[in-house]
Amino acid sequence: MSEAPVEEMKKPGVLLETYQRNETAFDEFLANEGTPRPHYAKLFGALQEFSATELRRRRDTCDRLVHERGLTYNVYGDPLATERPWQLDPIPFILAPDEWRTLEAGLVQRATLLNRILADCYGEQKLIHTRWLSPAMVFGQPDFLRPCHGIGVANDTFLNFYAADLARSPDGRWWVISDRTQIPTGAGYALANRLVTSRILPEPFRDNHVQRLAGFFRDAQKALVQLAPREADQARVVMLTPGPHNETYFEQAYLARYLGYMLVEGQDLTVRDNFVFLKTLSGLERVDVILRRVDDDFCDPLELRNDSILGVPGLVEALRAGNVVVANALGSGLLQSPAFMAFLPGLCPHLLGEELKLPSVATWWCGQESARQYVLEHLDELVVKPAFRSHLRAPDPEKLLSDAERDALRRHIEFDPDLFVAQERIELSTAPSWGKDGLVARPVGLRVFLVATENGYRVMPGGLTRVSPDAGGRFISMQRGGSSKDTWVISETPVEEITLLHESGQGIELRRTGNNLPSRLADNFFWLGRYSERADATARLLRSALQRFNPERTGSAVPLLAPLLSTLETQGQLAGLAEKPELKQNPEAFEAELLAAIFDPARPASLRSIADHLQRLAGLVRDRTSNDMWRVLSQLDEQLATPTASLVMLAGDAVGLLNQTLVGLAAFHGLARENMTRAQAWRFLDMGLRLERAVYLCTLLDATLRAPEADNPSVLEAVLEVADSSITYRSRYNLLTHVPGVFDLLLLDDKNPRSALFQLNQLAKHFEHLPREREPGQSGLAKTLLRECVTRLNNVDTRELASPRETWSSSKVNAAIQQTLCELPKLSDAIAASYFAHSAISRTGRGSEV
Repeated sequence: MSEAPVEEMKKPGVLLETYQRNETAFDEFLANEGTPRPHYAKLFGALQEFSATELRRRRDTCDRLVHERGLTYNVYGDPLATERPWQLDPIPFILAPDEWRTLEAGLVQRATLLNRILADCYGEQKLIHTRWLSPAMVFGQPDFLRPCHGIGVANDTFLNFYAADLARSPDGRWWVISDRTQIPTGAGYALANRLVTSRILPEPFRDNHVQRLAGFFRDAQKALVQLAPREADQARVVMLTPGPHNETYFEQAYLARYLGYMLVEGQDLTVRDNFVFLKTLSGLERVDVILRRVDDDFCDPLELRNDSILGVPGLVEALRAGNVVVANALGSGLLQSPAFMAFLPGLCPHLLGEELKLPSVATWWCGQESARQYVLEHLDELVVKPAFRSHLRAPDPEKLLSDAERDALRRHIEFDPDLFVAQERIELSTAPSWGKDGLVARPVGLRVFLVATENGYRVMPGGLTRVSPDAGGRFISMQRGGSSKDTWVISETPVEEITLLHESGQGIELRRTGNNLPSRLADNFFWLGRYSERADATARLLRSALQRFNPERTGSAVPLLAPLLSTLETQGQLAGLAEKPELKQNPEAFEAELLAAIFDPARPASLRSIADHLQRLAGLVRDRTSNDMWRVLSQLDEQLATPTASLVMLAGDAVGLLNQTLVGLAAFHGLARENMTRAQAWRFLDMGLRLERAVYLCTLLDATLRAPEADNPSVLEAVLEVADSSITYRSRYNLLTHVPGVFDLLLLDDKNPRSALFQLNQLAKHFEHLPREREPGQSGLAKTLLRECVTRLNNVDTRELASPRETWSSSKVNAAIQQTLCELPKLSDAIAASYFAHSAISRTGRGSEV
């Protein structure tokens, strides 16, 4: 696309017809004369060339890419859904080169200053002794971790990562409105925004010479490896997450995959002899650097917060010993208190010998008498908030205080002034956002990110721009409906292409498998396989039942459905049919029961509930699976998320929906089979699938033997259809279905991938490739149980079922099925005991997948 000169922008087009600027705020897009600012000119020119249809298409493409990539954000306490799609405005926020250079210098200085303050607070504490800082500001707040005082940090860097929330005042100056020193979240979302926005606006992205983000993450990778106590080629870096319920879990999984780090929870790590180890299938493997996303006081229940289940017991002692590094350092949340902002203008010349380049929003800490007096005199003009992390309920800054509320707040401040801080009310600048009818002006704030390198702090050339949903909003929160933008820092010259890939293959150790799999992830993959097969079996059973259900002849149809209904009841999809004989004579109630087995979210074993479990498990292994696998399971969950009130309307379409479900599950299984390397993750997923398939096949065959019309060809046809073996049977037997042939095909045929014996044989092959199972004398209970099941099935002959039905209950076939059904749950428990909890240290140091 050709560049649009600034002169052409002097005649605003139709895009500006809906754009109403806020006259009291700084407008990032339009200058005072109403024309686009120079750094927005090329973008605005490109947008003007698009037709209304093309603009809508790109907006829809943006939403589709967000959905397909699974960009989400967890909203706490939302009764509708915890996980929400990430809100991305397709119009980027743009910064001019000269303005960015000024911001960059100020941010580097600020990060350096904060790091020096942290080093003093957890070291010599000269700032407190010389009264540059009040003792109450440090010792009086919960974020000062006394057990961490005196613990050395690598390269004297407490603040490995830092983020600052910026806002622009009405006169155009930038302010820092908050410092993020504990866990500077948002860099992953900034990267995700960039990848989407550059796809939907490739022409202006290229023409504006937008600076790339990959260099920042490459520096972050290098900086973390350099922190390790061991040599860089031996260092293991992991990312510690609170788990999938955390509001930014998507970002954590996204960054872990992008940076090549293993995403772990506290239960995946353990401390032995003051070293931190990762629990893997091959034993314990040493960890050198922990990039944490867990609040620092939750990181060690032994020395910090004893009610935490998110941390690693003994982690602080391992830090004292210098055997592990945590980034950011434990206790860095101290400077997240807004009270420190009031002291930075004085501390900067004292510590760095220069004036503070990037000012904070005007701040008064009530622990100082003069500041407290000013706050009490201007309560209605200021935003009062807790000075430290506490349970204090701050006044709503968007509402005026009543007389009673003002008096209560005044008394509280006078009684305990150290706990309060006040800040100037800010008028956020506005930037163009894409509304329903075109461009609209919305308040924005910018979060920028820094990483500490060997040459000082490096600023990400971009950031996370957050957008208020309200035109007059003064505060932005993603929890309260805010959205985001990509942030473009434009360059005056073409930018260098940067990648996280190694520049050459020299000195690179080639590996045919990835790092060893943590025991928790092996457990999650195992159950992902089980639930995927459980969904497949349930969908097949319900589809066959609905296809054979005849509302006009319910009583005569039920006996032919007996094996299917009995299996569904055993698995929990149907509730107590034996206690509800009236259902068999009531077609409407019977049909409703079958539909509830599909859609009812309150029924634990319904197909809808199984799909929810699948989605949850997919989230737990998200950093180890492809976007395609995530997309397939998300679509499956959406298909089944139908309100219960619509079940009557969907009765005629239920079979079609089940067909779509089976196609989706086939896609998932195909992706797992064709795209996953034959390493431990795939192995445990397939083991779970095989075990679950063996359980439901044996359950179905057991129900068939007990059915009153088991030898009816129609019953046997239904059983073959559920097991997806009808074509195989017809190709072998040129006659009506008979019991011996059906049971031989579904129970004993080791060439049929849908037979029970085939599943057990596949499990046996997997056991031969698992760690520790290959060692002599370590066969374990799981292998013994499996060997007995295989031997038992190999010793039966289904031709004995050619005898009268009355003898089937005493047949060896029936006994083998019953015993196998009893042993399979024990086999599952034995696998869990053998592989999903470990304590032995790996002899290889760095394990590799088998």
